[in-house]
Amino acid sequence: MEKFPRGKSAIVGAATFGMGEAHGYKAMDLVARSAHLALADANLKLSDVDGLFVCTGDDALSGLAAAEYLGIRPRFTDNNRTGGSAFFSHAINAAILLEMGYIDTALICYGSNQRTGAGGLVSMRQASPYEKPYRPMNPLSSYALAAARHMHEFGTTETHLAEVAVAARAWANLNPDAFMFGKGELTIEDCLSSRMVSDPLRKTDCCLITDGGAAIVMTRADRAKDLVKKPVYLLGGAAAVWHSNVDQMENLTVTPAAESGQRAFALSGYTPADMDVVNVYDAFSINTILFLEDLGFCPKGEGGNFVAGGAIAPGGSLPVNTNGGGLSCCHPGMYGLFTIIENCMQLRGEAGLRQVANANLAVSHGNGGTLSSEATLVLGTESTL
Repeated sequence: MEKFPRGKSAIVGAATFGMGEAHGYKAMDLVARSAHLALADANLKLSDVDGLFVCTGDDALSGLAAAEYLGIRPRFTDNNRTGGSAFFSHAINAAILLEMGYIDTALICYGSNQRTGAGGLVSMRQASPYEKPYRPMNPLSSYALAAARHMHEFGTTETHLAEVAVAARAWANLNPDAFMFGKGELTIEDCLSSRMVSDPLRKTDCCLITDGGAAIVMTRADRAKDLVKKPVYLLGGAAAVWHSNVDQMENLTVTPAAESGQRAFALSGYTPADMDVVNVYDAFSINTILFLEDLGFCPKGEGGNFVAGGAIAPGGSLPVNTNGGGLSCCHPGMYGLFTIIENCMQLRGEAGLRQVANANLAVSHGNGGTLSSEATLVLGTESTL
């Protein structure tokens, strides 16, 4: 029987740095600045950190580089590299190690300067020898395949995809830290007239390319109560890997989120219907629809209708990607950790104009590869323990 230290650990510090354009900063600079801010948020010091969890896109041994840069000698270092879902596995491992007493303070951090440093998307992946002859624009073309199949099988439309992008922009317009903040309203018509990039995905269906750093600090629940900020408890977490390349997917419309979500919710003792806030990895608009289905917020094939009519936008029935998501807030290569930080902000009541009233339960979902690795965390306030 699968076990998890439910509510035994908590996120006590969270911070971002350099979201958008961080001129003059390297990836590890952004990692370090975010780490310092998250520790300050928790009223802890670098010397308290004995568990270091990190994954950057430009250094396969970033666990070593981050320890050196920060000047710490952790008892345990995790450099799990499953793309945007890696940080969720980091949090799961940290929760287990904290409960065992193997570590006392976990720092989970990330940074990328892919916008100002590389000028475009940086990928760590090897090209599939079976896909390469067809010259796909990966990862975009892989997600376009999933979108096309979903449209064919369930009648999902370009308008449904546009609803996701429009909702993300509406949330971003409430978030001063979002890259698209102040850039104006996005309409369905804007989306449908935007440039086709990889059929059926248009420019507005695709995530931003930005810089950004992010970090969270975790410790045991008994210690968390004595720190400054309101703890955000980890109630359940699960990860699933089904393939690497999209050509190996058994069904282009079903992702490993169907497994990770079911397990995470079961471990937490809560269901999708209990969630007040949802933040999922929206590298492309189809992701949001697929993940809402696979996580259990609506039946398979009904995701398009589920997001229609502003249902996931501010004022809608389910707040989804409340910071603006990868589509309108930031997307520095791997976006996963930012979903966790946004949920922390919501559960601590610190989200400003985008704050969801009476938020006590939230789910974060991360995606790695091309719908390859999925991981889910259920987070809650003290009242949910």
